[in-house]
Amino acid sequence: MDPGETDHDALIREIREETGLIITPGPLTGAVDRPGPGQTVYEIRDYLATPTGGELTPGDDAKDARWCTAADLAALPLTDGLLATLTSWNVLPR
Repeated sequence: MDPGETDHDALIREIREETGLIITPGPLTGAVDRPGPGQTVYEIRDYLATPTGGELTPGDDAKDARWCTAADLAALPLTDGLLATLTSWNVLPR
C-alpha cells in the first residue's frame, strides 16, 4: 500500500497493475500474517472483487495469468498453506 492509500484504493491499483483487470472491491474475506525476509512480517488482507473491465494479462513479474477452478488450483505449485486458507474462507470458485 502507498502512504495514505485505503485497502480498497490499493486493491483497485494493484489488481490493475498485476492483472490488467478493473475491479469493484467487495468485502474482506480473511487476513493472514506471513513471514518475510529478516524480521519482516507481511499482513495480507484478501478481499472478494468483481471484475468490471480490462483484459486479464500477467504483470511484468508473472509468467501467466488465468482463471482457475478449485480443481485447477490444486494442481498448481502454490505458496504453502494458500489452498487450505482459501478453502477455510469458503472463497474458491466452484
